Amino acid sequence: MAIERLFVDRAVARHPRTEAIRSRLRLTAEPVSDPREVYKSVSAADDPAARGKSVLYLTRNKGPFIRKCPGTRAYTCCDYYILHVGTYCVMDCAYCILQAYFHPPVLQFFVNLEEMTAALDRLFRGDPPVRRIGTGEFTDSMIWEPWTGLSELLVPRFGRQSRTVLELKTKTTAVNALEGLDHNRKTIMAWSLNTERVIRSEERGTASLSARLAAAARCEEWGYPLAFHFDPMVIYDGCEAEYDAVVERLFDSVSPDNVVWISLGAFRFMPALKPLIQQRFPNSRIVYGEFITGLDGKMRYFKPLRIALYQKMAEAIRRRAPNVTVYFCMEDDEVWEKALGFTPGERGGLPGMLDEAALRCCGLEKHP
Repeated sequence: MAIERLFVDRAVARHPRTEAIRSRLRLTAEPVSDPREVYKSVSAADDPAARGKSVLYLTRNKGPFIRKCPGTRAYTCCDYYILHVGTYCVMDCAYCILQAYFHPPVLQFFVNLEEMTAALDRLFRGDPPVRRIGTGEFTDSMIWEPWTGLSELLVPRFGRQSRTVLELKTKTTAVNALEGLDHNRKTIMAWSLNTERVIRSEERGTASLSARLAAAARCEEWGYPLAFHFDPMVIYDGCEAEYDAVVERLFDSVSPDNVVWISLGAFRFMPALKPLIQQRFPNSRIVYGEFITGLDGKMRYFKPLRIALYQKMAEAIRRRAPNVTVYFCMEDDEVWEKALGFTPGERGGLPGMLDEAALRCCGLEKHP
C-alpha cells in the first residue's frame, strides 16, 4: 500500500531524517502539533484500520527505544527485547493485534534515531549483556525500507559488536538494501511463514510464500543467519499436511545449518479482536475454531488440538533439520513436554536455549 498522506510533528520538522524521508516520498507534509490531528484524518473513515495504512506520521519517540517484551506470567516467555522504531504496518493480516491495539491505527515512525543509537550503545556495554533484540513487535521490521533506510543504520552498528543479535522479522521481500552491509552475522533475518491457504485468505498485501523463501535464500547468500516463525498457526481440515509441505519448501530453499531458531505458536486472540475480524474480514473463518479462554485471557485452541499440530510440526522440522532450535511462543510446560519431549527448564530455560543458539550461529562472545 502506498503512502498517500504525510504528517510531520512540528517538533521534528527540521530534523535531517524528516527531510530525507519527505524527499523519498515526494509528498507535501502536513505539520501538526497534536497527534490527535493525525488521528482525526482516519477516524471518520468506514475502515480506519485500513485507511491508517496509507497515512504516515513522522514524530519523535518520547519514551524508551529499548523495552522488554511484556510476555505473560502464565506461559513460558523468551525474555526478548524490543527495539521500538515505529508502529503499525502497511500489510493487512486478519489476525493482527495491531488493528485493535492502536486507536485509531496510523503508521508512525520515530525520526530521533540518534537517541536510539545512544540507547543501543548503552545496551552493548551492559552487564550481563542483552543477547536478543528485534524491531518486529509493534510493526513489521522491513516495511520502512523504501522511505527510511533503517537497516543501513542498524545492521552495521550491530555488526561492530559481538554481544547482541538483532532480529529483523518480516512478511515482505524488502531486502535489497541488505546486500553488501557489514553485518558480521549479528543480524538475523527472519520471516513469518504460513500455509499458502492462510496467506491467501488471511494475509492481505503480504509477499507470497515462494517470494519470502526466495528472499531468505538471497539473504543466506549474503551471509546472514536466518530464523522462521510459524505464528499464528491456524487449525483447519488438512492443515497438518499443508504445514508439513511448508517445512519441506523451507529447507529446499535454505540450509538447516544457517537457521538459528524456529518458533511455533497457534492462533490466539483477545476477545475484543473477534468482532473486528468479523467486520473487516467477513470471509475469514479463523475465529470460529474450537477455542477456550487461556490463562492470559486470550482465546486459544483447545490444548489437545494445539499439541497434535505441534507434534506434527516438530516431526517435520526434525526430519529436515534435527539440530535447529525449535521453541514455542507462549505455551506452558505440558505443551512443551508432550510436543517436544522436554520442558525449557530441563535445558536451562527458554532464554538460555535461545541465547545458546545465537552464540552458536552468530558468533556472539560468551559471558562469564
